[in-house]
Amino acid sequence: MSNSSHPLVTESSYLTLHYRLTSMAGEDIVSTFQDTPATLQLGHGQLAPPLEACLLGLPEGTHQTFELPPEQAFGPRNPDLIQRVSRATLDENSAPGEAYAVGDLVDFAAPGGGRFAGILREINDNDALFDFNHPLAGQQVKFEVKIIGIL
Repeated sequence: MSNSSHPLVTESSYLTLHYRLTSMAGEDIVSTFQDTPATLQLGHGQLAPPLEACLLGLPEGTHQTFELPPEQAFGPRNPDLIQRVSRATLDENSAPGEAYAVGDLVDFAAPGGGRFAGILREINDNDALFDFNHPLAGQQVKFEVKIIGIL
């Protein structure tokens, strides 16, 4: 007697899965498909809540792709995160003699430790304009998942 019922993903499942996030153009943002599958416990913040929500109720063996609106992916673009930075601050955070071009992703030391990155939008002798939004903020993304095992 074969039992065809597969276990389903619940809010506290421990999973082995492959997953891939891509831009709508198909560029990989993160993917485990080339490597070892990920093993994670739902509800522990290892995946963003909207991604976990996609998995709930799926049976073991599922291979599916979801399209997520910006609100469920990297959030909408926030105009407050587009900021001018003085050349002095830029130089402080730069390697000596570093040259910048519009479109560069530049790393800054955050006040209180940590790092954050912004994309250079314009630069002149006095200051630079950076966009600190996530590069994929405001964009729809695809979330592909293959559930290998539910433990």
